[in-house]
Amino acid sequence: MLRPVRTDRRTTPARPAAPLARRLPLVAAAVVAAGLTAACGPTSSQSAGSAAASVAGRSSEASPSSTESTATESPAQDPSASAPASPSASASASAPASSAASAPGSATSPARGTSGSAAPARTAAKPARTSTAPKPPAKVPGPGYPTADAGKAIDAALRAAKADGRAVLLDFGANWCGNCKAADKVFAQAKTSEVLGSSYHLVKIDIGGNSSANSALLRKYSPGGGTYKMPVLVVVSPSGSVRTDTHVTGNPSLTADGLNSFLRKWAS
Repeated sequence: MLRPVRTDRRTTPARPAAPLARRLPLVAAAVVAAGLTAACGPTSSQSAGSAAASVAGRSSEASPSSTESTATESPAQDPSASAPASPSASASASAPASSAASAPGSATSPARGTSGSAAPARTAAKPARTSTAPKPPAKVPGPGYPTADAGKAIDAALRAAKADGRAVLLDFGANWCGNCKAADKVFAQAKTSEVLGSSYHLVKIDIGGNSSANSALLRKYSPGGGTYKMPVLVVVSPSGSVRTDTHVTGNPSLTADGLNSFLRKWAS
């Protein structure tokens, strides 16, 4: 026997979804809060997170059954994660690094060249030392007067004087002259010989014989004429001019003090 089907069985109606009108304001509020946080900058990550959490909590309390649908339709985003970094914050973060690198007092590595090695310090080049060695002394002839023509000896002495700056001492005398022999003894002494070698080129000319050429040389460098008292000492500069002539001024004392004083006085 078949039982009739009951048509009046109660069916539990499905819970209607939350009205769209209630969910849209909550979603819009969450989006606005996130935008304000990104534009103005959160004071801290906790305050931005708490604001988003409070908005999400209100939406869950208002519609518990539509939590899953709300999450799928408009997922809540973390403002602190999605908000772009502020330009001022990035600039302030990079500023200490650049200032620390460019600070003049900071410890930095030494400057390196193109090859990567440390650039060597430049040192000033030292000037080369020039030697100031003294000039070798000139040769001092021995006692007596050569009888040969003395013109070539005078010319050679003047050329040497131009080269080294010494003066030329012309000693006109004779081998039989007593005063000439006294002068020769002083010229042979060490101190006088040192003065002669360092300051003069000594040329001895015999005028006691019959050499007309030597007599002409005497008249050339001592043109005073008359009677000559021997020795006649004439000092000539490197340029060839006469500095002093004892035929005019008179002979100094033929001693070491007298001749040394005379030689030092007219050396330059």
